[in-house]
Amino acid sequence: MPSADPHSLEPDTEVLVSPGYLAGPGPSLAVFKALGNAAGWTKTIAFGTDTYFTSPCQRVRVANPVESFYGGWTISYAEDPLGVPDWITTFDRNTPHEIVAAFTETLVDGLHNNFSDYLCGGRRYTGTSPSSLIARHQWEPVHGSRPFRSVSPDGHAAYQMRVGRLHEYDELLAPEKSTWRMSAGTDPVFTPSWRAFFSRYTPQHLIAASASAFTDLTPVSRVMDQIPHRHRQLVSVTRTETTGPDPRVAAALTRSAHARAMHVPRPPATPTTLAMHAGSRRQR
Repeated sequence: MPSADPHSLEPDTEVLVSPGYLAGPGPSLAVFKALGNAAGWTKTIAFGTDTYFTSPCQRVRVANPVESFYGGWTISYAEDPLGVPDWITTFDRNTPHEIVAAFTETLVDGLHNNFSDYLCGGRRYTGTSPSSLIARHQWEPVHGSRPFRSVSPDGHAAYQMRVGRLHEYDELLAPEKSTWRMSAGTDPVFTPSWRAFFSRYTPQHLIAASASAFTDLTPVSRVMDQIPHRHRQLVSVTRTETTGPDPRVAAALTRSAHARAMHVPRPPATPTTLAMHAGSRRQR
């Protein structure tokens, strides 16, 4: 199927876009579905627009405050439901929903047994770190950069790690100070189109889930009007054919690349009790 000229297509044309990190946020249905269908999770609507989810154990809070500074999604985890969070992850409003959904789907899938399936020895443990995923896709490290960062082969996506001394609570208060950051755009480092922040104690398997979607070059489904104008000369756009089935198109349109790689049937729901989070910074 030939690539289309993005400027010649109508705004409502369904297309496949690669790379996904430049495709725009797209609809957040997959994120809402993962959280809304999770057994025992509660959903609250505030101010008519903001959506909040809480896990059955009360340790995880997920917020989608539309009019906040970052918009998008903020996820926090606290051993003590009334205490200071152990970690916070923030995806701004322009983050592609595939990257957010990869995180939330893995979070929901593993929380019922305190992520033990994803830890060393667990049936879902892969030993894959976010950095190894980045390296596997030939992202180039920027030597001498502070924070340390790697940049995608096309130069339009970046993954960075903050090094040096930082008080652990600073990054909980200011996402920009978070240990890890993903971003993309015409200049992904200094003027990114979107940013995702992960504080120091965010479980590595959750960051790796987002990194897997971040680095995946499988085309993602969008409507032309959803692709940011400043990205249209930077992406490959293929028009979705509606006259006949195409297995590749069908797979991409229904795709959650992360879900294919990581989702397994969940065991029957059982009363949720969580042990202390492994590797927590606080002792009880």
